[in-house]
Amino acid sequence: MLEILGEANAVALVGLLGGVVLGLAARLGHFCTLGAIEDFLYSSDDRRLRMWGLAIGMAVIGTHLAMSLGMMEPGATAYLDQVWNPAATVIGGLMFGYGMALAGNCGYGALARLGGGDLRGLIIALVLGLSAYFVMSGPLAHVRVWLFPVEHGTETPQGLTQLAAFWGLNLSLTGALLGALFIGIALSSQQMLRSPRHIFWGAAVGLAVASGWVGTYWVSITGFEAEPIETHTFAAPIGDAVFFAMTASGNTLSFSVGSVVGVVLGAFLGSVGRGHFRWEACEDPRELKRQLLGAALMGPGAILAVGCSVGQGLSAFSVLAYSAPVACLSIFLGAKLGLRQLIVGFAPAE
Repeated sequence: MLEILGEANAVALVGLLGGVVLGLAARLGHFCTLGAIEDFLYSSDDRRLRMWGLAIGMAVIGTHLAMSLGMMEPGATAYLDQVWNPAATVIGGLMFGYGMALAGNCGYGALARLGGGDLRGLIIALVLGLSAYFVMSGPLAHVRVWLFPVEHGTETPQGLTQLAAFWGLNLSLTGALLGALFIGIALSSQQMLRSPRHIFWGAAVGLAVASGWVGTYWVSITGFEAEPIETHTFAAPIGDAVFFAMTASGNTLSFSVGSVVGVVLGAFLGSVGRGHFRWEACEDPRELKRQLLGAALMGPGAILAVGCSVGQGLSAFSVLAYSAPVACLSIFLGAKLGLRQLIVGFAPAE
């Protein structure tokens, strides 16, 4: 297959297929970070939050099974290849969560909204991707590195997977036990068990994340070109997709571009299939200003935290990186603060 497609097109195809699943999950399964947090805080329905737990469990099991079969190398991932900076994770997670609340969606959610015809998703995605690049490799990159130095290639374990290997534990058993724990907690609700849609799409998202690791690793060891081992995240990759759209004649496809396009395509197919596709735009300038501010905060926040709600909340969790639970908690707290500001304000209750 690589002889026909080439390495770059092959990893883009892997990203596209997984992205389609994620887009369908957003439109058909209502898989959404902010929606899950909002349901948990302001309603009695925690099924979408449990979907995240189920997705994490499936991603952990799938990824660690791949590791045990030699189909994945965890040390080569961005989450485990650099020294974890807790301060950057916390600050970035809070920024991302608060910005997500202001914007009304994370990057993944914005792409899913765009696939359903909501042009506000396009604006949010563009600003998020550009602001991420502004801090990652743009004018503020040197400031970021000065404040939060990045050290690669450390021999110190940066995740439970590496620690387990250091202790001589079986990778598949470790992943199976921890993944099963997440799944058990997610399915410990009768309300969740009575909702096969949530169970199906939660599991599908987790497997899509694991497929990204497996697919890009296979290309990296089979082909001749050095392709990074990665899976789905939606901050810098949105910027990558914008950059490719402007330079396609002199550039190559990547997993990131395929993933971003896949989410939009999957969301489009899901919304059309259910008859929900319709063009929408922002009619309130104040709402647009709030969403632009939120998107501008999410981009830098994701770069500092080394991942967005999907990147840290699922992809980093799948390799059991130390940063994942800290980033998720920070994103949750930031979103909680932003939602409180939008819904009830900061004035003390009388």
